[in-house]
Amino acid sequence: MCGIAGIFNVANKSVIQPQILEAMNLSQSHRGPDDDGFFYADGLGLAHRRLSIIDLAGGHQPMFNQSETLGIVFNGEIYNHVSLRQQLIELGHEFCGISDTETIIHAWAQWGDDCVNHLRGMFAFALWDKVRDLLFIARDRLGIKPFYYALTPSDDASIAGVARLTP
Repeated sequence: MCGIAGIFNVANKSVIQPQILEAMNLSQSHRGPDDDGFFYADGLGLAHRRLSIIDLAGGHQPMFNQSETLGIVFNGEIYNHVSLRQQLIELGHEFCGISDTETIIHAWAQWGDDCVNHLRGMFAFALWDKVRDLLFIARDRLGIKPFYYALTPSDDASIAGVARLTP
């Protein structure tokens, strides 16, 4: 069990107050006693609490691709990550570790939105694509790993054009 948290200022890309995100992450410390991590960009803050299960040494989150253009916070387990990883390697992807989290990053790079249709497991994640200036959030089809979010009155009504919310 891990925990993820984040703040995304859709309308104005204002700076995220670190103490707010840190308090959010601290409130879920029971979900991940092994590690925590934070990432900030314009209008975005992502946090992660980790319970180490797969890739104990190399699974720190937020996790990034080699060029640091994709970043992810992830809670769950991708049951088919070994076979999916092999498929992605055959398609030319290079992996740094063995975590299922890294597999999601490469799946996004390969298939974009359709990456969730390749994942078998229980999951909730938020993936930041710096090049596309896009936050992609998803959870497993059954909601085993729930994903709660709120659109506040200050958020722009055109959020679908900036962040894709997938069931």
